[in-house]
Parts: sequence; structure tokens; C-alpha cells
Amino acid sequence: MPASRRFERQTRFTPLGPAGQERLESSSVALVGCGALGGVLAQSLCRAGVGSLTLIDRDVVEETNLPRQVLFSEKHARDATPKVAASVESLAPIGGPTTLRPIAAHLDAANIEEHLASCQLILDGTDNLATRYLINDWSISELVPWIYGGAVASGGLVLPVLPGRGPCLRCIFPDPPPPGSLPTCDTAGVIQPAVGLVASLQAGLALRLLACAADHEPLEPALHQLDAWTGELRRLAAPRNANCPCCGAGEFPFLDRDQPSPAITLCGRRAVQVFTHRGRAPDMEALSAALADLATNLRRAGDLLRFEVEDIAITLFPDGRALIEGTEDTDRALALYDRYIGS
Repeated sequence: MPASRRFERQTRFTPLGPAGQERLESSSVALVGCGALGGVLAQSLCRAGVGSLTLIDRDVVEETNLPRQVLFSEKHARDATPKVAASVESLAPIGGPTTLRPIAAHLDAANIEEHLASCQLILDGTDNLATRYLINDWSISELVPWIYGGAVASGGLVLPVLPGRGPCLRCIFPDPPPPGSLPTCDTAGVIQPAVGLVASLQAGLALRLLACAADHEPLEPALHQLDAWTGELRRLAAPRNANCPCCGAGEFPFLDRDQPSPAITLCGRRAVQVFTHRGRAPDMEALSAALADLATNLRRAGDLLRFEVEDIAITLFPDGRALIEGTEDTDRALALYDRYIGS
């Protein structure tokens, strides 16, 4: 389909226009997280015609994802397909100019430069605050904008972070809150309309940032608060904090960590991600043989190795990461990893 015909409806929107479409098609975006928010964002950007879309996610598809994560099917859940692979499978038939770049990895201080170096904009589809604070540090240090988005229960927040022009995440939330102090999709639930509203607003702001020329009226940074159940929408002024430790003082502790945490509890499920084999690919064949008499439901699923021990399901990735499902105890997850995979 000729590009002029494919995108004629959105190029008739005056603030975007044909010139904006050209800028979209030459843009490069990184999407961190391909779950509920990420699925809506990925579809929106592919259909809008962004040039390059890097998809970063550490997880596999499970059945509880299906009510709100729009890129996945029951087959993906049955096969425990990596979310980035399932996303590409669903997005590729859309066609158009978008090049998809899937990365099945946990974004951390050790690899963020490698994975985000070429992007013009970062979109937040993550499910944990640690990754968001990491992205915020990198965004401010490298002067690359990002758009924060979060949804829980029926509500959500969106904040475009524009380095040098508005507040960063730490202007508003200077430090990560203590564990358990905020509601999560596990404790409070989440409904798909809230996800859709948050992601759609993120996508709209992303298109404006990518498509508009430098001399266009600039986006005014603000914190957007919404509730899909009550219909409430609020736009809150969000000035920069001169005393912000990140964009004010230039401190980037989330980038400075030499050894990222080897175990992270995942939102919305009884599972822990363990990553201690950095830079060393596990020997799947040897491990399969060693586990033959110890594990149940031992099987290979493409590049993955899956097995169950002690009422715990373990999925091992080729980069050495493991999803330990059935516990939220990071110490137990690390012990299981050491016991059955090796430190």
C-alpha cells in the first residue's frame, strides 16, 4: 500500500501532516515492557508508522495476562512464549514501515546503554519502579525524553519527562517508596480500560514529540491523572524541583550500581526473576541431563528450558535469566537457582 494512501487519515490531522509523518517514519523508539501498557503502545506506534521500534521485555506470556495484554493469545500462554517474541508475531502482520527489534532481556545498569543508545524516545510499559528510576537516570544523563505510565485498579498516571524542559520522575517522587507501601496490580487489581487510557495518552504524547518540528509549539510538561471507573481526568502542573537529586544535582545512582540486583519480585504474580549468569550462556543440554531425575515436567520450549521442583516452576533463558514462579521470596528464589542451575 502506498505510504500516502496508508496514512492519509492521520496526515490530514493538521498538527501532524505529511511532514510529521516523514519524521515519524525516520524515528527510533524504545519500548520497555511489552505487557498491558506495552501492548497498546506497540500497536499504536506500529500503526502510526514509526520507523524503528525496539521491544524490551524479560517475561513470558501466562494465562493471567490475557484479559488485558492485547498482543497475546492462549497459545502464547500455553507455550510460555517470551513476550517480545509473541509481540513481534502479533505486530508483524500489521506491515508498514516499522522495523521491529525484539530484545528478551531485563533492562539494568549493565545493559541500558547498549539497548537504548540509538533511540530518540523511551516509552514506559514496565511493571516495577526500579526499572523506571533506572530509565529516568539514563534519560536525564543522555538528554533523551521518556514517557512514564502506570496503571493500577481503575486509575493511572502519565508523565512526559523532557530533559531540560520539565520535571523528571525524581522531582515528583525523589526516592522509591518502601516495598509494599503502594498498591500494585497484585494487591489492588487492574482493569483493561485503565490500561487502555494510560497507554493511549502515552502514545498520543509520543506521536506529538516525534512528529512535530522544533519550531512547533512545545509540549507543556504536566502530570496526567485519570480514572476509568469514575471518568475523572486531571492535568496537574508539575514544575521542576531545583533540589532534585537527578535533574537538579546530576546524581545518577541507579546507573552507578556496579552489580544490579540479582533477584527482583515481579508485579502481579508470585514470581521472582533471578539473573546471576551475566555474560555466560547456560549449557541447556547438560542441565537437562542433570535435572532428568530431579525435576518434573522437564521440557525444552525453543531456546528456553522449563521444569518444576518443590512446587516451583522455573523457566531458564539463554542469557542465564530464570523466572522462579510460585514464590515471592527472593532469598528462596536465589537458593533454588543456585541449587538447580548453579551460581
